[in-house]
Amino acid sequence: MAYFHNLRLASLVLWASTTIAARAANVTGNSPGLPMVINTWGGPFIAATDAAYLSLLKPETSALDAVELGCSTCEANQCDGSVGYGGSPDENCETTLDAMIMDGTTMKSGAVAALRRIREAISVARAVLEHTTHTLLAGDFATDFAVANGFTTQNLTTAASAKSCEQWRADNCQPNYRINVSPDPAASCGPYVPVALNSSEAGYAERLVGRGRPEGHDTISMIALHASGTMAAGTSTNGASHKIPGRVGDGPITGSGSYVDGDVGGCGATGDGDVMMRFLPCYQAVENLRLGMSPKQAAEDAVRRMLRKYPDVQSGIVVVNNKGDHGGAGSGWTFTYAYRGGTMNETAVVSVPPLTDPDAVADLRRR
Repeated sequence: MAYFHNLRLASLVLWASTTIAARAANVTGNSPGLPMVINTWGGPFIAATDAAYLSLLKPETSALDAVELGCSTCEANQCDGSVGYGGSPDENCETTLDAMIMDGTTMKSGAVAALRRIREAISVARAVLEHTTHTLLAGDFATDFAVANGFTTQNLTTAASAKSCEQWRADNCQPNYRINVSPDPAASCGPYVPVALNSSEAGYAERLVGRGRPEGHDTISMIALHASGTMAAGTSTNGASHKIPGRVGDGPITGSGSYVDGDVGGCGATGDGDVMMRFLPCYQAVENLRLGMSPKQAAEDAVRRMLRKYPDVQSGIVVVNNKGDHGGAGSGWTFTYAYRGGTMNETAVVSVPPLTDPDAVADLRRR
């Protein structure tokens, strides 16, 4: 009898262990299958997800091709006004573009920053990747490179963006990104002159903080997984509205706007790029995957590292491993990401509530 009792007990333990493992797999093993495309934001950004995913159903399309096509779709559609021409004019009422694309096999990336008068930013970034040994070209020289590679210059200003900028100027250029200048940037359009600071004085750190929260900004950051398992990632954006001319955000920065290592996984980011680029959150998230974290854990850890120093930062991180398991995290807003893979008939959108748990931030401080 003792033998059968022990046998039944062993069977029960085995059943319980199998059930718990299966439930854990259901939580973390959420891959829809390959090929797969995943990117920041839903809504108008879904068109980019669908275009990239459908392209991967053709055997001749690479992961790099899919990322370029997906981001190009948003550039052409002016997704949410935050990608492509005619959006986010700077203080001079000009739209400039940032973009980056990265190959997960070679770890090579190409990027353009503050690109002027060229609409196809992600394609110029790919030209940097494929036709130079550089990583990033900027400003008018990036435009010159684009023209030399067959791209055509165009005016990126539209009637809507010009009207938006005129209204901003009529409102005394509010909001803006100037600090520690005269006249008071909270009530004037300038021209400004710098106010001298003493970095040894008490209160110096507070003087470096911006006035209020910057305007929310959407960016398309996309990761593609080919059926063969190869991966690529990319980002395209027109930057922050009313930015100081020449400003470059996190979008074209490898490891910040997006990042991919085909041996591990990829990441795409959106949010306050001036803060986020100080933390390279996508590089951090992919390295978190390498350390054994799930995609959701990897994303949350990257966001919490930013919250520790900037509790009000607006951020969104989407992470996918090389099997297609995915997760996201954000702060300061409700972040969404979209994905489509395997035999899915349509794109799914995941809503991610902001991380607000102060204990989570305190826990990071204790590490």
